[in-house]
Amino acid sequence: MPTSSPPPAAVEDAAAADGARESLAEVASTEATLRRFLHGLPGIDAVGLQARAASLGTRSIKTTAKAYAIDLAISMIDLTTLEGADTPGKVRSLCAKAMRPDPSDPSTPRVAAVCVYPDMVPFARAAVAGSGVQVASVATAFPSGRAGLAVKLADTAEAVAAGADEIDMVIDRGAFLSGRYLEVFETIRAVKRACLRADSTAAHLKVIFETGELQTYDNIRRASWLAMIAGADFIKTSTGKVAVNATPANTLVLMEAVRDFRAATGVQVGVKPAGGIRTTKDAMKYLVTVNEVLGDDWLSPDWFRFGASSLLNDLLMQRQKLTTGRYSGPDYVTVD
Repeated sequence: MPTSSPPPAAVEDAAAADGARESLAEVASTEATLRRFLHGLPGIDAVGLQARAASLGTRSIKTTAKAYAIDLAISMIDLTTLEGADTPGKVRSLCAKAMRPDPSDPSTPRVAAVCVYPDMVPFARAAVAGSGVQVASVATAFPSGRAGLAVKLADTAEAVAAGADEIDMVIDRGAFLSGRYLEVFETIRAVKRACLRADSTAAHLKVIFETGELQTYDNIRRASWLAMIAGADFIKTSTGKVAVNATPANTLVLMEAVRDFRAATGVQVGVKPAGGIRTTKDAMKYLVTVNEVLGDDWLSPDWFRFGASSLLNDLLMQRQKLTTGRYSGPDYVTVD
């Protein structure tokens, strides 16, 4: 995320955009008004959406552009370990890889962030200090999201206090699918407030929908708008813990939502597909879609991320092939 001070004009533009978002948030004054707004969004032609996503995936990227795209994709990765067996040593090892993905080639860009559970944040924070790699933490009873609000807020506050730069929260899909939209909205707003630090800065908030459980593309669009109105800095497809995670089609829904949201409010929101993206070819398809749907403004780690740790190894092997002309086997890279 950007850390330099923006110029005064940018501050004024940001204030105006925040005001527009707050004005739009008035649709959440009651359950009825929020429902009316969300169900008033344009419906999605599922066949047309899937056909467009598939068409964008057929575009080819030539050698020079491919080298640039590989480095860009590496810089957009949230390198993740979210296992019950995680240890401080495993987290430090992951952080070392995040900072220097290919120790034999210092020109390899670092990844965007490492993502860990809240209790591992202090170890990650110490390991990446001064490197520019962000520390992200899942929170709010990840991956199910099934916990009381007090627990979710404590989970978030613990991670922020420990030094997390970013919080990846999950919505309660049961509440959303039951039509309790206002409950989901108010939870996101409360978690957003819990991201505020003592120095009045705030951790960036990524809101995870678990798109594979939302049943329809219309629901994914509604969840996207709900989260953005509530204050999400990023919207994210999945936890990576279910059968259906990121797909070109469901990510396209998120991209169209952030595009339309910025047109309506002036607020730019990031997108993060997560889970199931394993190869360089997969990553290239997503980058082409970003370019075609959103344009250059989103072609940056500040606004687009991959939640796909296994992707990094394939990107590194493809990068070496472009550099040396030789294709390395999987033993060239570390296994996370």
